[in-house]
Amino acid sequence: MKRRDTLKAISLTGFGLAVTPVEAAVPAPPTPKPLKIPGGRQKFEAERDAKLMGEKFFTPHELQTVTVLSDIIIPADAKSGSASQAGVPAFIEFMMKDQPGNQTPMRGGLRWIDNTSKRLFGNDFVACTKAQQIELVDQIAYPKLAKTGMTQGASFFSMMRNLTASGFYTSKMGIEDIGYVGNVPNQWNGVPNDVLKQYGLAYEEREIAGYE
Repeated sequence: MKRRDTLKAISLTGFGLAVTPVEAAVPAPPTPKPLKIPGGRQKFEAERDAKLMGEKFFTPHELQTVTVLSDIIIPADAKSGSASQAGVPAFIEFMMKDQPGNQTPMRGGLRWIDNTSKRLFGNDFVACTKAQQIELVDQIAYPKLAKTGMTQGASFFSMMRNLTASGFYTSKMGIEDIGYVGNVPNQWNGVPNDVLKQYGLAYEEREIAGYE
């Protein structure tokens, strides 16, 4: 049924007029999910976050390129997963909507890296071999060493690197990777003994000195 016919059926029902079985079978619109307000957040902040999360910035191809680049910047190793496994592409997607001033540099940079890949290797960046991708990244990874014609790419890659690092090291995986614990209430056991020894204040010495 067309949307126009559905709206007509709803209007007729409101006036107590007959509705055909087909029209009556039109499902009701889904009930909106209740807004969740995390601790420490205001309602307007939660509403804004929900709105941004419901929008899309990257095209599927752009998101694929962002994913490949983020995994080149932070690949998986024996200790942790890669940037994409930590959810970095979704983080960058959100940041593009949260800080729209970065949208043009990001989209322009993604277009630049595809155009340069086509010129050098005949393919979009994501369609290149791993070796070709690294070859191009090596030319833009160090802004001060970037050659003429590569400076735009170097600027774009710096932004990608900053966003990738920010996304990874604020994720659960990234926090565990650096061993950050933060404040843990009711678990203070004093200064570790090896640190005390470093400053000549080992446990035994503290007892003699009357500290305990």
